[in-house]
Amino acid sequence: MGSQQYRGELERKRKQRVDAEKKAGEYRNKESKKRAEADKARQEAAKTKSASTQKTKLSRAAQRDKEAASAGSEANKWQAKASGYRKQEADLQTKLARAERSEADAAERKRKREQTAADRRAAAERAATEARFDRTEHAVGEALRELRAPKPEKLRVLLLGASSEGDLRVGREQKRIRSAVESALHRDLIDLDVRPAATASDLLDGITRFRPHVVHFSGHSNEDLIVFEHDTDAPHDGHVVTARAFSRAIAATDDPPLLVLLNACKSAAQIDQLVQEVVPFAIGMADSIDDADAINYAAQFYASIANGQSVRSAHLAGQAALELAGLDGAELPTLAAAADVDPGATILVKPTD
Repeated sequence: MGSQQYRGELERKRKQRVDAEKKAGEYRNKESKKRAEADKARQEAAKTKSASTQKTKLSRAAQRDKEAASAGSEANKWQAKASGYRKQEADLQTKLARAERSEADAAERKRKREQTAADRRAAAERAATEARFDRTEHAVGEALRELRAPKPEKLRVLLLGASSEGDLRVGREQKRIRSAVESALHRDLIDLDVRPAATASDLLDGITRFRPHVVHFSGHSNEDLIVFEHDTDAPHDGHVVTARAFSRAIAATDDPPLLVLLNACKSAAQIDQLVQEVVPFAIGMADSIDDADAINYAAQFYASIANGQSVRSAHLAGQAALELAGLDGAELPTLAAAADVDPGATILVKPTD
């Protein structure tokens, strides 16, 4: 039996004890009243000279004594019940304390297990990130894959936001990104194509017509799917797109993007496939991420890009913004770069001096 059940049973026994004590008190009062009436009747019988009156008074006294004895007997019964309930209360209190200790111990063991698992995930994530950097930085004798030759053109960023149920502030995120870019050093070198309430058609249209260097998605996802919207005004369940289908859509152009940023929960599981098959860089969220944290990361990332920083530096700046705000290191976004690409590359074409 759990502590909650013991608390309910204990409360029931307490109520039974209180009711029993109340009944015992009522019968004790009745007993006292009847004995007082019997004593009064005997006193009146002693004072009268009439034999018949005396007989009547004594008969009444005997009746009141009988009633008093009956009330006393009932009082004793209820008092015995109250004592029994009191003992049961004490036993339940002991069992409740034992159950609470057991549940607290179980909760602590669970917390330690979860903490150990979280620490292992964080260590694995750090090791994976370091391994990616090591493969790039220490690949002696291997030429770095050249990024698409920079053209004297603006950096095009396709911003896709989807929140079919209206529970995410994707509009706020897009506004913060625009504000961050407009306040940056090279604000005139970036074009934004902002598409709130994005559908799968917006993804394909943006890829083929806008030809973005960066594809940014903010919304819901998990390890193997992304949720776009349907073309409808009412809140709805959304349009589920598999990670594989999303990757194929990104690749459906003669000039694939340089970077895909999935600002959505647990999307880091999708980025390795993206950098292996489609783009040089991809960023995803390691775990679930709060709306405000996702917005802060994106704003800082694009502010850094627009200030001429490399992809890695912009990513580290976004991580730093979250850590400064108190986010745990295990929950930070993750950057993946193709094995033969320098993550320190700059994707913004800055003007020459």
